[in-house]
Amino acid sequence: MPDTNGSPARVEQLLAEMAATGSLPAWHAPDDGAVGVTMFDLPGSDDLNVTVLLSRESLQRAPSQSLVRICSRSDQRNYLGVVTAGPFAEPDGIRADSDILKAVATHRSDYLPPYHGRIQVTLLGEERPDGTLTPARLRPLPNSPVFVLSDPEAVKVLNCQGDIRLGLAIGHQSVEVALPARLKSVLPRHMAILGTTGGGKSTTVAGLVARACAAGVAVIVLDVEGEYTALHEPNDDPALQARLHERGLTPAGVPAERMRVYHLVGRETANPHHPHRQPFSLQLARLSPYAIMEILNLSDAQQERFFKAYDIAKPLLRDLNIFPQKGQPEQERIALEVDEFERGYPRVTLPLLIDIVRACAIRAESKGEKKRSKRGDDDTSDEPWDFEPYCRELKLPEATNHLAKRIHAANPPGHAISWHALQGRLSRLNRLKVFFEETTSCVRPLNYHELIQPGRLSIIDLSDSGFSELNNLAIADILRGVQEAQEAACAQAEKNRSTPTPVLIVIEEAHEFLSEERVSKTPVLFEQVAKICKRGRKRWLGITFVTQLPGHLPKQVLGLCNSFILHKLQDPQVVSLLKRTIGGVDEALWNRLPNLAPGQAIVSFPHLTRPLLVSIDPCPSKLKMAD
Repeated sequence: MPDTNGSPARVEQLLAEMAATGSLPAWHAPDDGAVGVTMFDLPGSDDLNVTVLLSRESLQRAPSQSLVRICSRSDQRNYLGVVTAGPFAEPDGIRADSDILKAVATHRSDYLPPYHGRIQVTLLGEERPDGTLTPARLRPLPNSPVFVLSDPEAVKVLNCQGDIRLGLAIGHQSVEVALPARLKSVLPRHMAILGTTGGGKSTTVAGLVARACAAGVAVIVLDVEGEYTALHEPNDDPALQARLHERGLTPAGVPAERMRVYHLVGRETANPHHPHRQPFSLQLARLSPYAIMEILNLSDAQQERFFKAYDIAKPLLRDLNIFPQKGQPEQERIALEVDEFERGYPRVTLPLLIDIVRACAIRAESKGEKKRSKRGDDDTSDEPWDFEPYCRELKLPEATNHLAKRIHAANPPGHAISWHALQGRLSRLNRLKVFFEETTSCVRPLNYHELIQPGRLSIIDLSDSGFSELNNLAIADILRGVQEAQEAACAQAEKNRSTPTPVLIVIEEAHEFLSEERVSKTPVLFEQVAKICKRGRKRWLGITFVTQLPGHLPKQVLGLCNSFILHKLQDPQVVSLLKRTIGGVDEALWNRLPNLAPGQAIVSFPHLTRPLLVSIDPCPSKLKMAD
């Protein structure tokens, strides 16, 4: 072996001889920008997980959730991955829990041994030459350099571009996470926004609907608390204004001319100063009688009598020439095609049903008196009615005769107690005076075609209903009305060879409308919601369920959702359920979920390459009752 000490010429000569004989290892240019290299695998290594060692100088250049590229040069393969654990600091050549380091720490010495960093990387896939990702069949080889992706590269890999901004991806400097309003696989695929109180759900919803409207989406918010009725005003909270400015955003409200606040007739709105507020009434005929029965939680006997009264009402409307009217073939067609599992029979009103129930109760009492007097029950004459009808159409003498004949033909069940109980439930609804009647009401139902106009924000303020069953009836009515309007809009768009306006419906406190404990008692209502969700996917109609009690939602509802925004959740059973429902979320993100700070959320959407931890933008608009 030649002596090369102190002789550069001899070193160059030796290298030349080694190169000539082929014994010199292949030389690579310096890995400028590499933060570390991959390590050898251990017996406990997991598939798709790679350990990367960092130099001391690069320890903080690969934060958690950042994207990295691993260049496995020995086999000419590139891999993309995400940092799911670390960075951890480890001393060189000595255990971190060694006695010498414990002594140094406890005696407050300034000695700091040389150390390096370690991160755990989960592979997203193998990067092809054209930039696409394919499932990784192999693993990066040891000592492969690892590079942190720049923000523009990360945006491209994550595919998080869009025109509805949510916030910034944690683990990156300035990667914006947004939703594409016109991508059919995103908004119409339904969404769940879940989290405990104070986690930031309302801020997320407010920012989402404001930016969705700006992107041309028609947004309808079913607001049971009235907290979104001031979104036309800019945010006036100094702390939130400062946070907005930090992100280059400015406080701004939804243009007032594009926002409407609707409230039930006879009820107040949480924001009486809104420049465009409008009362509305409900249509009983739009609601399925099966859904009404479930929402009112009628007993078996009351259900039997309710359906009997409903069946009496349909031929009675024909007798009175109300619906279908004589000489109207279109009305005849509608009457034949009504599917009462989806909607009610046209022109059936609450006063009409109450009068029929009252008449049946009188008939049942009359039959009971006959039995008690042992006079038999062979009287086939029409019973006289000794009450003043609520329904205007029944005030005429001939209308009363028609009613008596229809009740006699239907032979409703006896036992007046159940009839009176049903009358009490229906009368309670009628006293609310929120249902539309053609001849007496001056406040009309919602015009659903106006609600689905591009860029329109419609806040349905249900904060003053004071009756949960009324809220549920209103939500069921609105869902059905929006569905019919959007189906008509899609049919027209197809004729015009154009794309219909995307529609987003937000249901606040969704657990009160569809709860796990009531799903077995309200199968028709749930089936209606499921049908709307299934049809909506093809008709640009998306539903967003918002709740602070996701454990109370039926599992079937979560199964309808393809997109999720998860704020802080601490219930282990809920987290376990979500793990089984949402795919692609790594264990490191699940471990963070119970400790997320307000405004942070795990975001999973179909267009994203992987679920992301996002710092949600502060809402630029004003929220009422916000903390």
